[in-house]
Amino acid sequence: MNYILLILGFFLLIKGADYFVDGSSSIAKVLNIPPIIIGLTIVAFGTSAPEAAVSITASLDGQNGMAMGNVIGSNIFNVLMVVGAAGYVKTLHVEKSILSKEFPFLLFTSILIVFLTGDSLFRNNSVNILSKFDGIILLILFCLFFYNLIKTALKSRDEFTEVENFISIDSDAISYSIDQPLYKSIFYSTFGMIAIIIGGKLVVYCGSYIASTFGISDKLIGLTIVSIGTSLPEFITSIIAATKGESDIALGNVIGSNIFNILFVLGASSVISPITVQNGLLLDGIFMIIVTLITYIFASRKKDVNKIESLTLIGLYLFYMAYLIMTA
Repeated sequence: MNYILLILGFFLLIKGADYFVDGSSSIAKVLNIPPIIIGLTIVAFGTSAPEAAVSITASLDGQNGMAMGNVIGSNIFNVLMVVGAAGYVKTLHVEKSILSKEFPFLLFTSILIVFLTGDSLFRNNSVNILSKFDGIILLILFCLFFYNLIKTALKSRDEFTEVENFISIDSDAISYSIDQPLYKSIFYSTFGMIAIIIGGKLVVYCGSYIASTFGISDKLIGLTIVSIGTSLPEFITSIIAATKGESDIALGNVIGSNIFNILFVLGASSVISPITVQNGLLLDGIFMIIVTLITYIFASRKKDVNKIESLTLIGLYLFYMAYLIMTA
């Protein structure tokens, strides 16, 4: 029964994010909010809502391993499997602005989260803790990043076209239709948010129960099953974007989602309840930094990610999964 409820939880997370984005985009359109703001806020938050729901719920319930493991696992999955799969479908051409701004900032935030949680490595403490103060630092950085992102985007007419294309992506799994009555939009947003909350609770509770049944740690469940499940919106969105030739969206979605996961999801989770981090998770965090750097090097070399590089990224993820299973 717990397996069925776990699958149901993932379904509610993904469809909840879908309906939340769909309804909120419509409401924003009715209120004459510029499309660029819709894309950079509602769409970005919507695809990362499953990670936020799971990690915050896990933090509230004291499941620290799952809260941190979900974010690290999702970020690793995004840079290796999502970018890898999207780049294999169609070579991803990377804009100079992504390489000079967003990608370096993602590397910085990845290094920062390992530094903040690495008390045993950097501050000679016996316990690794992401404290409430650390969480406040992450949330402040998120606000600054978000403010700068919107400020920069509003100055560029080209960004409007890009986000409009993003919002018009048509998929059975993720749709951003904005032509519907206001009452229907409000219903979709409300239903989506409720589904995300319920889905998050089901994934955390059932995932923890299954893990305990097999003697598997919350950390491993968070790094594998939960992180892959909550990353499906980013995966689907980026694949669709790649098939449509929207390389910036495919790669930008991953970068934005990973930054959101580190700064907002972990920031909010640790403010709610300080997160104790196992030493093993620090190694996963370091691996996250390494694969993010590798992806950045691939993207910078010829300002694209080709099929061979994409297969390399996918291979690294399979190697990482094998390592997790063998060391479980």
